[in-house]
Amino acid sequence: MGKNIVEKILSAHLVEGTMNPGEEIAIRIDQTLTQDATGTMAYLQFEAMGVDQVKTDLSVSYVDHNTLQSGFENADDHLYLQTVANKHGVYFSRPGNGICHQVHLERFGVPGKTMLGSDSHTPTGGGLGMIAIGAGGLDVAVAMAGGPFYLSMPKVVQVNLTGSLSRYVSAKDIILKVLEIISVKGGVGKIVEYTGPGVKTLSVPERATITNMGAELGATTSVFPSDETTKAFLAAQNRESDFQEMVPDADATYDETIEINLDTLEPLTAAPHSPDAIKTVVSLSDMKVNQVAIGSCTNSSYMDLMRVASILKGKMVHPDVSLVISPGSRQVYKMLADNGALGVLIEAGARILESACGPCIGMGQAPCSKGVSVRTFNRNFKGRSGTADADIYLTSPETAAATALKGTMADPRDLEDFDDIPMPTSFIIDDRMIIAPSATPEEVEVRRGPNIKPLPIKVPVEERIEKEVLLKVEDNITTDHIMPAGAKVLPLRSNIPEISKHVFCQNDEEFCNRAQEKNGGFIVGGHNYGQGSSREHAALAPMYLGVQAVITKSFARIHKANLVNFGILPLTFKNEVDYDSIELGDVLVFDKIRETLPESNELTIRNETKDLDYVVTHDLSERFVQIVLAGGLLNFTKQNA
Repeated sequence: MGKNIVEKILSAHLVEGTMNPGEEIAIRIDQTLTQDATGTMAYLQFEAMGVDQVKTDLSVSYVDHNTLQSGFENADDHLYLQTVANKHGVYFSRPGNGICHQVHLERFGVPGKTMLGSDSHTPTGGGLGMIAIGAGGLDVAVAMAGGPFYLSMPKVVQVNLTGSLSRYVSAKDIILKVLEIISVKGGVGKIVEYTGPGVKTLSVPERATITNMGAELGATTSVFPSDETTKAFLAAQNRESDFQEMVPDADATYDETIEINLDTLEPLTAAPHSPDAIKTVVSLSDMKVNQVAIGSCTNSSYMDLMRVASILKGKMVHPDVSLVISPGSRQVYKMLADNGALGVLIEAGARILESACGPCIGMGQAPCSKGVSVRTFNRNFKGRSGTADADIYLTSPETAAATALKGTMADPRDLEDFDDIPMPTSFIIDDRMIIAPSATPEEVEVRRGPNIKPLPIKVPVEERIEKEVLLKVEDNITTDHIMPAGAKVLPLRSNIPEISKHVFCQNDEEFCNRAQEKNGGFIVGGHNYGQGSSREHAALAPMYLGVQAVITKSFARIHKANLVNFGILPLTFKNEVDYDSIELGDVLVFDKIRETLPESNELTIRNETKDLDYVVTHDLSERFVQIVLAGGLLNFTKQNA
């Protein structure tokens, strides 16, 4: 029986286990990627392991999230990241060089390779035919130290594309359609592999848009074939030698198949406040818009912004709309400047931002109160923009540009034809903003600012825990709810005692104080708890506050792994109706934890307040059980070094 792309790459990197869906496997990691919102903690963890040099083929540290330097904290962290990379064999992409996923696609991604990144949108690399997976920083630190990455073998979902996109319908509309079909939690435990004749009609940047936003499905990752289109893209980046064909065998099989005819797609948008709240653009044509933001790791490529420039050429942005544009990389920025497209954007009234994540993570450009912002980004969670009562809609660059001109949500198919924009046969190559690691690492001094505090370490799990329920939350709680981003909070990412003061501040301003007063406790949640960003601070900070277990109806993949990595028990209700009977302040008792957890996937919790017993379950492997009992992955790694 033939293999699909996922099976080919995973089998070539398999270190432990059998590739049966649901069984634990371990794979060798070729490349790692970090960014500055997650990287400082990842490198502090790497240093704690005592490894002198990274063991991967390639590791790159990017600065793209916290480039707003309103105080010393971000600048100090950037200096730490540069010096620690220099000392330990990591390439360093300087602030201004671009968004990690865009730059990695351009300069480093290699078909057939595996990559682990401390950013949930690492699957962008799947547009090149990689198995690129987002994870917590501690998992990435272990990979940099030479350890394999453990995961449950996912099911492989085939999305078979036929036909071709109509005028002004784009790759963003494809992934929005997939989200409409699968939902934000329907991809958990799965990898999405794109096949079919429609694949050949999509460029690498278009494929990368789809794999990038595949993170919103809850999927482990997404992947496209590496074919002649891939080869042409790599050749244009002067990296043709990195090309490897990676296509499924003719008789490859899949666990599920979804059919999408590209001929039938129309412009779509994700309405507030979820990436799977899909509506047609036409249905919102009368909706007034205050802001349009174009960019992010999803839609900031050269081809994206050239199409935007073509639509805006000779026109002016509507007087009631603020238009901001973030080129995805220095390469994109320079090419737009050289060919005149940057001038076109400026003449049309666009505000040009630096090549960074910016508004996507709430780092500037917050909309007005009760404003409507149309964005080409990947997430529209409530409050993520920096304005709690704003409504965020996710669209393609074409729809966003048309909307900026009209002042209301606009169907780009109503525009006149834009100029045909071919994929460049060569891109500007200038890697001087990427600093290679030192040839004499023993001479490098790692610089640490006063905001960088020691990594807190959890003690091993106790045999009996008797604590209160500190918080009860609903379905689809995101890591933005747990640990907000934005210009106020992100500069504290290297200071766990300080950043912990903001845990769950959007849901309950008293959570931090209550957790400290009660000396820790439990969190109770609904379905898909922890969806969204891979930020491990959403587990690390609650651990610091004494959270012992999170009990939910279901978890998002990355956050569940992060809870284990920091010694917090991730448990699910065997009977979901039990969720309804638990209230804030209830005293829960876990007994014989260390005895029971390795022997059974069921535990009994006693609700002393309500005089009730609940059965909760876990699906942790033997290894994950030992990690959580040890108090986290760092303790476990040291014990088994």
